[in-house]
Amino acid sequence: MLRLLDRQAGVLSLEMLGLTDSTLSGMKGALSRQNGIILVTGPTGSGKTTTLYASLLKLNTEDRNIITVEDPVEYQLSGIGQMQVNPKIGLSFATGLRSILRQDPDVMMIGEIRDLETAEIAVHASLTGHLVLSTLHTNDAPSAVARLVDMGIEPFLVSSSLVCILAQRLVREICPYCKDSYTPSQQEIDYLELDSPPAQLHRGKGCDKCLGKGYLGRTGIYELLEIVPEIRSLIGERVDAQQIGKTAADLGFMPMYKDGIEKIISGVTTIDEVLRVTHSFKNAPSP
Repeated sequence: MLRLLDRQAGVLSLEMLGLTDSTLSGMKGALSRQNGIILVTGPTGSGKTTTLYASLLKLNTEDRNIITVEDPVEYQLSGIGQMQVNPKIGLSFATGLRSILRQDPDVMMIGEIRDLETAEIAVHASLTGHLVLSTLHTNDAPSAVARLVDMGIEPFLVSSSLVCILAQRLVREICPYCKDSYTPSQQEIDYLELDSPPAQLHRGKGCDKCLGKGYLGRTGIYELLEIVPEIRSLIGERVDAQQIGKTAADLGFMPMYKDGIEKIISGVTTIDEVLRVTHSFKNAPSP
């Protein structure tokens, strides 16, 4: 199995990832913090590492000491200390984190929080003046809170250390060379759940540029859960992920599928793509 990385293309900036203005503003606000944990969640292949690198690019200034522990190091970043884990010699995420804490970093990036030991060190580091960036494998942002508690981290420590959680998926973009508009069916209009549904949606007809697929390139759909005081107290009360999501929605939290709907309406992607990666609805409409 080969994983191909275009190292010459360079690391994308946060502005190039497809974040909405409000999500981008929230992420920039989180990255301006001096301490705390910023989590990026999603399944394998959802672009989490790209988002972490884009965040490091934003933080990478001469006055900041940034160190990463990764498995593996996918891109070399100038001015950042990067360490690759090697279980054969006993260099795990946890042991790597202990060694870099002695180097007094301002920012730490952990490739993935996989176990209680790594999670405990990340929480301890965040509470002692370090900004920690990492990933978790969860389906959505509220579930990441439950995952940390399930690992064995005390809820009061989770609520004290978390700054925000960004959940994401990758969707294919409609090919710009064969992009075509069409009148949506009633089933598609019902799916969008809008008071004023668009008269036209878009799809790719298929051409030589996209090899007949109708899609060319990818972008992300996101949901950003900011740990505001109301959410912080819910975490301390050990409520479930569903209740956290409901309260967050009342406070303006936009679920991932709604970000997908915005990208459907703006002609970036299609209903089929958003359904494919979010599984939010059954009985997918066929254009």
